[in-house]
Amino acid sequence: MLMIRLRPVGKKGQRSYQLIINENAKDVFGDYLEKLGHYDPNPTPSVIVLKEERNKYWLSKGAQASDTVHNLLVDAGLVKGEKIKKGNTNRGKKKEGEETKEGAEGKEAKPAEEKPKEEKSEPAQEKKPKEETKPEAKKPEKVAEEAPKAETEPKAEVKNVEKKPG
Repeated sequence: MLMIRLRPVGKKGQRSYQLIINENAKDVFGDYLEKLGHYDPNPTPSVIVLKEERNKYWLSKGAQASDTVHNLLVDAGLVKGEKIKKGNTNRGKKKEGEETKEGAEGKEAKPAEEKPKEEKSEPAQEKKPKEETKPEAKKPEKVAEEAPKAETEPKAEVKNVEKKPG
């Protein structure tokens, strides 16, 4: 499967990234099929330069974008949809509340195999006194410090680059 990924370049403290397309099994630092743009998160606002037509071409051919690249493409307006939250590994899987017809029938046939929920609630009561002893005074201070950073953070600039014929 083809993947559109970020390839890190530059020094440790000054990383920037190339958007590349290569096979999912290949190393990001190895060969790639094509460079589709670059992303520099260091300046404020961060800079994203994309080859719009080539990105659309590879996505139409079935290439998958990594979570971060997907979010960058959503910001640029190339992909419609919501951003993917960090750590969301169940792409395309059913949520807990959703079931198929087969799954609903299977639950009706085996109600005796379920364990009682009362057993699980007792250990939770024992843990509560231990959690209450933790100091909670530091948590509100951190939230107060983080809130202004999120409001003052500017959005990234997006530049679309297209090759000129000739």
